[in-house]
This record gives sequence, C-alpha cells and structure tokens, in this order.
Amino acid sequence: MAPQERFIVLTARNSSAKSSQDAPWVLGYSASHNGAVCLLHGANLVCAVQEERLTGVKRQRLRRLDESLAFKYCLDTAGIAVDDLSAIVGCYFSGESTAGSAVVPQGWRGQFHTISHHLGHAVGAFAQSGFEDSAILVVDGQGGRGDYLPQAEQDVAISASVPGSDRQFEIVSIYQGTGTSVRCLEKHLGDWIPKVDQLTADHPMQAFGSLGGMYSAAAHQIFGDANDAGKVMGLAALGKPSIGVDEFFSVVDGRFVFSDKVCQRAWGTERWPANKQALQDLACSVQQALEVGLFKLVDRTVELLPSRQLCFAGGVALNCVANERIINERDFDSVFIMPAAEDSGPAIGAAFYGLWQLGFDHRREEVRHDSMGRIYTSQAIDAAIEAVPCIVRGEGAAPEAVVDRLVDGQILGWFRGGSELGPRALGQRSMLADPRPAGAKDRLNLRVKHREAFRPFAPTILEERVGDWFELPKQATSPTMLRAFRFRPERAGEVPAVVHYDGTGRLQTVARSANPALHALLTAFEAKTGVPILVNTSFNVMGEPIVETPEDALWCLLFTDLDAVVFEHCIVSREQAFESVMNLRPRLRSTETRLQVPLAGSFNLDRMAQGQVDLKATTPWGDRQVPVAQALWPVLELADGSRSGYQMLESLARHPMLSGIDERWLLAILRQLRRAHVITLQR
Repeated sequence: MAPQERFIVLTARNSSAKSSQDAPWVLGYSASHNGAVCLLHGANLVCAVQEERLTGVKRQRLRRLDESLAFKYCLDTAGIAVDDLSAIVGCYFSGESTAGSAVVPQGWRGQFHTISHHLGHAVGAFAQSGFEDSAILVVDGQGGRGDYLPQAEQDVAISASVPGSDRQFEIVSIYQGTGTSVRCLEKHLGDWIPKVDQLTADHPMQAFGSLGGMYSAAAHQIFGDANDAGKVMGLAALGKPSIGVDEFFSVVDGRFVFSDKVCQRAWGTERWPANKQALQDLACSVQQALEVGLFKLVDRTVELLPSRQLCFAGGVALNCVANERIINERDFDSVFIMPAAEDSGPAIGAAFYGLWQLGFDHRREEVRHDSMGRIYTSQAIDAAIEAVPCIVRGEGAAPEAVVDRLVDGQILGWFRGGSELGPRALGQRSMLADPRPAGAKDRLNLRVKHREAFRPFAPTILEERVGDWFELPKQATSPTMLRAFRFRPERAGEVPAVVHYDGTGRLQTVARSANPALHALLTAFEAKTGVPILVNTSFNVMGEPIVETPEDALWCLLFTDLDAVVFEHCIVSREQAFESVMNLRPRLRSTETRLQVPLAGSFNLDRMAQGQVDLKATTPWGDRQVPVAQALWPVLELADGSRSGYQMLESLARHPMLSGIDERWLLAILRQLRRAHVITLQR
C-alpha cells in the first residue's frame, strides 16, 4: 500500500441520508500524547476523556485502543459494548503503524477508519463551532509525516526551511469546512525540535522547525522542559521583546524559513530563575515572534478563503494572548477556538469523522462549555468518602455555605458534573478562592499547586458582569478560558489575585445556561462581597493530571493545603487531628509484577539492576501495566502496610541507592504512586 493510501480522504456526505432514530454509536480516539477517546451517539457527544486522567500520568500517550482505559471508561459510561459501535476512527500521527490498532472482536461488522493528525484537529474544531461553513487554521508543534498524508494534501504542501533537519511533518494546515466536508487548502511541512535529546553545553538551545517547536525550544531553554509552553506565556509578561523576530524565522515567498540565530546566543545551561532577566526577555521575544507568525498565517487563510468565520485548533491555539489579538485585530465576524485545542481534541474530530462517514450530520451549535466526562452519582461520592481515611463529611453544599468558607479565606476543591476534556478547569474540576486578598495567589502557588509564584490564576466571572470589570473587546465572552481581557484600571486593585503582570486576566465567563451551579456560586459571592469573580485554577498539583474521580479529589485534599472539597451534596474536610499523609501506612496494591531485563544477546545477572519493573495496577476501568523506575524499588519494598511514611523515610535515608531524599520527595512519590493505582494508604 502506498503511504498516501493509508488515510482516507474526507468527502461530503448527504446529511439527510439517515434519521436521528437510527443514531449509531461512534467512537474516535487520538493516538498521541494527551491521548483521548470520544464517544458519540448520533450527534450527541456522550463522553470524552483523556487517558492521563485515568492512569494518573501526565500527558499519557495512547497507542493501542485495546490497552486504553479511556476506551473502557467511555463504553462503561454509556453502558454499551464494542459490538454496539457502528464505527471506530483512530487519529494518528501519519507514518505510525495502524495495523490491528482497533483490536475489535472477531466478526465485528462496524467500520474502522484512520485519519491524519491535523485533519482530526480540523474536523473536531469545525464540528463544535456551530458554523455552516468556515476557514479552519491548525497550528501546532508537529503533526503527521508529509509522505504519509493523503495525496490531495501533499499536493498543496509547502516545505519550510529547518536548520539541521530535512524531516517533513505537518506544522500548519489551512482547511475549508462546509457542511460535513473538510478540504485542505494549504499545508506547511517542517519539524518540531529535531535534536531535543542532543543538547550540549555549547548549544543549549536547540533549533526548531515550527511555530510550536519555536515556543517549545524556548520553554526547554527557560525551564528545562519543552512541554512547559504554558509557563512561557505567563513569564512573557515580565520581560521585554529584546530579540528580533528575524532571529526566530522569516517568511519568504509564502514559506517559513526558521533561523537558529537565537539558539547561538550565549544562553548557558542554567534555568529560570537563574539568568532571570535574559530568560524573561526570551519568553517575551518568543511570544512576540509567535504572534507575528500567527498573523501571517491568519492573513494567508483569509487570502485563500475570505470567510467571515474562523476555527482555530492545535496546541498553539492555547495561547490566550495571541488568541485575543487575532479576535480583535482581524476582521472576522466570529472566531471559534476549540476548548480541547491540544492533542486530546482530535479524538472528537475522529468521532465526528466517523459519524459523517455513516451519513449523519453534526449539530450546528457552538460548544460553549467543556464538560465531557462521566457524572459521578451521590452514591459513588459517598462510597469514596467511606473509603478514604482522615476526612470528615460536613454540611450541605448550598452556595451561601460555600461562600462563607471562601470569604473566610479557604481554598476549596470544586467537584461538579463531568470533567473537562481540555487542559483548562472550567468549573467541574476546579480549585476556587476569594480573589480579593493578594496573598491568595501566593498560597495557591506555593502551598497547594506547588508551582512558580509568577504564574497567573484565572478570574471566573459572571458573564453578565464582564463589562463592569474588563475593557470589552470583540466577542465579549470567554467561556472556555482561551482569551485574555484587560482589566478596567479602576477595578483591578479589587481582585489582585487574578490580575496578571500585564494588567490582563485569562478569564472564564460563566453563563447560567452553561454551568448553573458555578453561576449560582458566583451570584452568591457577589451578593455577599460585591465582587462577581472567583479565582479558578485546575484541581491538581503541578506535574499531575487534573483529578477525575471523587477519590482523586479527596486524596488531593489530604496531600495539599486545600481546605475542603465541595461536592454537589456535601462538603468534605480533613479531620481536625490530621497532620500529614506521612502518618498513614502505604501498602502495595499490585499483586503481579513483570521484570524486563535488557539481555543484549545473552543472559547476565548483572543486568538485573538495569531492568524495569512493570506492576499490574487494577483500576475501575481495567488493569494496566505501570512501569516503575529502578530508583523507586526500595519504596515499593517498604510499602507493605506495616510502616508509616515517616518510618519508611527513615529506612530510605539509609538506603545505598538513595541519597539526599527528604519528606517532600517521598510525599510526591507516594502521591504519584497512589494516583497510578500502585499503592493505597491506610491508617
């Protein structure tokens, strides 16, 4: 089979060919980091979830559907079996093997398709936009290999110039969406960070070959992690644009020419906050370069297709500052930015693609709220409360009772409805606080979130009060926290915890119809304080996925300085005598291990120490293998339920494999092992 034949070219379907009474079950998945699964029943999105929320591993990659917990989660939520599915569609980085990837039962008669990465982004955004027709712009770090794309997309591809690389992957795609058809008008091919694993002291900042790669290269230089692009956006407000755009890229005859001039500067190998001003200026400069590049792409999109509507997706579409400029400085009637703009979003695109292939249409309604996970019943929440130690169930969760706690300075976990698919917490899995005390931001950052103090928190505001607090731009709503409005100068001082250094807020506007519970809480808070705004941040600790289950929420309460968790029917706090999770006794849950040892052609006992242990973890959605690094084996050995965390720490401090460990280190390890279903903790 020729490479270009591995993916199906999308064509228009007759949306009236089937009636809603024949609604099929269609499942789509994104085989990527931030892997995810989405289930449709006709045009109704039943549920969608990221793999990471279930495994507890940040940016969990999904490779095979049969190994996916998210797959089982979606089927279980709907109460159906694989045989009930009419179609399964996988969205892959083209070039990866897809043979047998669905692993459906023998004799299953449904359709199985694969689509390429950028097409998944494009279909997902268009199907959720509510537009009948639209231009669609996809910009990310890297998609699929150019030579594995459909021939129609290869025919409109333009190759970027990338220092040190001749690899060709999707980096930009411009599509036209009409009805149930998405057609590629232009595609740019380049590379992400070709040698990210080969950095040297002489060249600590690696060259890049995409706008997303440019931002990731800066993130790696500043923070030591190419995945920390969100931090760069926040840090940019503290710097100056001291580096010219031409040191990052130029556009010649419509083609991106990426430069490594910025990489040749004497950056050194120290990360922020060392070399603070230079790295803050790098953040500001790369933000400026990104905005310039995006403006060129938006203008090119309008040139190819002068539509009044624009859909925007891909990881770069998470940049709130750039999004705001596009909406306000370019002449569109409406811009729709997909809430799950990153690599969980193509699961939605894959599902809608399958629906179209069966002859069904999607709804012409804009998605204004990201709440796609399963809804946990009060019985399930009560069972979690019974199972987790050291907590106390308190009063009912009436808005006025919650407001009293917030005004008293408490930081609350807010667990309502189905979890968000995308990376923004929008009032289903949030931490909430009073925005009026300036110290609330520091307490959240340092004692609960365990992250850098410069990072901003989002103001969540009643939609009908936005004009009283912000300078109103075009499209004066931001329901999915993907925009940045400027505070009115006379009001910013009233809510210091949510005003960023540049005077903006990465806000979420809350409509009563979209989230009645959060709207009621904001209304009650305004009635008591005169302020219709709350601090809203994701319900997790830095480096871990957002919580999914009631158990996850309650354990986050015990592991952090959170004051309580608010469920729909009750508020849960720690026992008054509770001091630390370190007083609990960790116990290994796994009953099966698998040791993988590199043999190099012969068996050698000395290589046993180089092996990797996989533990079988039993989750509510099935079993999975959890790889455990060699450095953690001593922790697992001691986790037999007979020792407290403090007693384990005493033993570990004397272990020859470990040195310099402390209570904070062990707490983080125990937290991660519990979230991965490897251990439990008991009194």
